[in-house]
Amino acid sequence: MTRKKVKFSHTKWLLPLWILLIGSIVLYMIAHAVQQNDSRHIRTLAELNAVTYGDNMIADLNAGINITDTLEQLLISTDGRIDKFDIIADRMMADYVRSIQVAPGGIVTDIYPAEGNEAGKIDLIHDKYRGETVNYSIANDVLIIHGPFELEQGGHVLSIRNPVFLQDEKGTPYFWGMTMVIIKVPDIFQHSADALTNFGYQYRLSKTISPLTDEYTVVDQSEETLMDPVSYDFTLGGCSWKLEVMPTGGWKNGTLLQLIVLCGIAVILLLVVLTISILFVDEQRKKFRRLSLTDSMTGLLNRNGFNLQLEEYLEGNKQKNCVGILLDVDNFKFINDVYGHTIGDQVLLQLSQSLVQAFPDNSIIARNGGDEFSAILVDTTEEEARKKIEQFTLQPRHITYNGGEHPFYISLGYAEYPKDCEDVSELIRCADMALYAVKLHGKHNCSPYRGAYKMQHRSQLGFALQDVSKNLPGAFLIYIADPENDNILFANRELIEFAGCRDFDDFLDYTDHRFRNLVHPDERDSVETSIWKQIDAKTSGNNDYVRFHFAKKDGTYLPVLDHGRIVENRYYGNVFYVLIMDCALVESYYDNKTDLETVPE
Repeated sequence: MTRKKVKFSHTKWLLPLWILLIGSIVLYMIAHAVQQNDSRHIRTLAELNAVTYGDNMIADLNAGINITDTLEQLLISTDGRIDKFDIIADRMMADYVRSIQVAPGGIVTDIYPAEGNEAGKIDLIHDKYRGETVNYSIANDVLIIHGPFELEQGGHVLSIRNPVFLQDEKGTPYFWGMTMVIIKVPDIFQHSADALTNFGYQYRLSKTISPLTDEYTVVDQSEETLMDPVSYDFTLGGCSWKLEVMPTGGWKNGTLLQLIVLCGIAVILLLVVLTISILFVDEQRKKFRRLSLTDSMTGLLNRNGFNLQLEEYLEGNKQKNCVGILLDVDNFKFINDVYGHTIGDQVLLQLSQSLVQAFPDNSIIARNGGDEFSAILVDTTEEEARKKIEQFTLQPRHITYNGGEHPFYISLGYAEYPKDCEDVSELIRCADMALYAVKLHGKHNCSPYRGAYKMQHRSQLGFALQDVSKNLPGAFLIYIADPENDNILFANRELIEFAGCRDFDDFLDYTDHRFRNLVHPDERDSVETSIWKQIDAKTSGNNDYVRFHFAKKDGTYLPVLDHGRIVENRYYGNVFYVLIMDCALVESYYDNKTDLETVPE
């Protein structure tokens, strides 16, 4: 059951966060799975391209090898003679060929083209850079692709050396020499390299320098560094080769991944926004319901909320005792009129807080409206609750105004179910009658319901100060009974009009809040002296009578009779209740007219 205020849980607002969290996890898993699958696909495709273009490079190299093979066959057919070498070599030249050479006995004697290649006529067998590889080629009768080398003329080349063996008259093989082709790199691989680049791949072609070493050197490569490339390995010309390939953008399909992530984020955000919208609408609905059930100033239940909570309580607790309370602030209108509505609101807030603190947590407490509050103390009896109720009613309460503390008081009535009524719904009505019984006996007290209370008692309390002052046949004034501080507290409508003012605020501005400013300046001292002389002498009890000329706002003066009574007030101490009567009017209705003293005009 709700305590004093209607409370609502806000844990539901964690739902959008959960959706965001779970959605992010799911999106990550989907993106990761797509990425893995896509990476596998991309890698498989790269492997296929590596094989394809690796074979193309083999074919390119074989074109150079075929030149040496053709020369070898020519030498075999001519028993080692080469006539018209330049013509034959010229016909075998290609764009990627640097030169074609023959080396009888291992010594280069013929080079085509000769121009620019003069330095190539060397003894291969005994050359310190080439000799070891050349001797290996001869000893094993294998073609060797040696290099790459950087030429003094500029550029890089590979050397294809094919050992040639002929037979003597006895059919015994003997080493004749070597046929050679010097091929330019990367020119020989240009077609394959361009194709790889155009298909979006980075590559690196490497080979062992010679059959005598496992050390790889780069033959040709693209500009970017390769990361975790796929490779295609092959053997050619006595050397090991490796073509490494990777996509230019890496192994991740960035476009696809970005699309999936963006779409996923959009869906997640849409769900979050939709959830927040639904929760917001629901919260607004509950907010409006709260507003319909709670008092905006105090945060307590209002009358509707009180009735709803009471109905909920009755559903399961019809056989249990409970005590109903009704209370209000004594002279609350007077507090608003004198101190202002801001102070009045502070009184209500202070009272609501003290209600919450004074009674159990399961109590149903509400502000009915104005200065009236009600409460249901559940699962208790009048006897059990009496002491707590009396303490609450009589505890001191103060408000602060203009630097000073001023007390205020409450009146309270209470009744018990089922002792005082057969239906809980009648409980507050019984407490209401008890409250008005308190009002009849002087306020600032509490009283339980008694069966003899009648509803007509309430009618005796139907006359508020506003009603009396409005309908009182005469000018009526209340001001503080202090010669040094005669501040006006109240003036009825007839007195305000008698003074020639628009309203009470205009009246206070005109008088500067002082009673003495209503008296002719020449009479003020004598009037005050007369009043206090009568009061001090206690003539006619606490009443006084004085005559003076009443100062109107328009500057005129009217002779009046002042009939005052000093009264003890809990808020201001001694105050004067004063009736002011027009002397001319009084004399017109009485034969024995008052002999008024002559006063200045």
